[in-house]
Amino acid sequence: MDADFQTSFIPKKPVAPAPQEKGKPISFLSLISLLIFFTMLIATGVMYFYKGTLSAGITKMQNDLKLAENRFEPATLAKIELLDRRLKAANTVLGRHMAVSPIFKELEKVTIKSVRFTSFDYKASGTKNQTIEVKLAGVASDYTSVALQSEFLNQNKYFLNPVFSNLALNEKGNVTFDLEFSVDQNFVNYEKLLAASASGANQQP
Repeated sequence: MDADFQTSFIPKKPVAPAPQEKGKPISFLSLISLLIFFTMLIATGVMYFYKGTLSAGITKMQNDLKLAENRFEPATLAKIELLDRRLKAANTVLGRHMAVSPIFKELEKVTIKSVRFTSFDYKASGTKNQTIEVKLAGVASDYTSVALQSEFLNQNKYFLNPVFSNLALNEKGNVTFDLEFSVDQNFVNYEKLLAASASGANQQP
């Protein structure tokens, strides 16, 4: 072996450390995407839980309704339904029923002594804003009494547009006439009269 050949394992240059790769920073858009994803995930779970709770509540109410229905016999339910229909029909008839007594009371207040009425008739006008058309025949002692009676009628708030017609003298020298006027249907509505009467009775000491 050659004595001059020497092998050295000591590096002549310092060994440089291997470069370390740095982690890539998370971008702002990626962070927002993650937040949206987790938010949607939580919302989905909440909605699923709410749907299950709602369905359970509806099922419970349906069961309670069936139990309540089973407590009544079919014959009893039929009687209740029949009674309900009759009550509704009675309320409809009552709401349309008219009472002429308020007209007579007002006529009594405004009729002067020298005038008397000999006939009375009334009917509904049939218009949208329905009124009651009243027709009367009467006798007055003279034309002055007719004029005075017309003035009193025009001052009454319940009698609308009073008109005298067919004035003539009869064999006794008295003046005969026809009278027409209208009244609002609320003035003669039987249901409202009953309500007003009940209210007045309750207010009495």
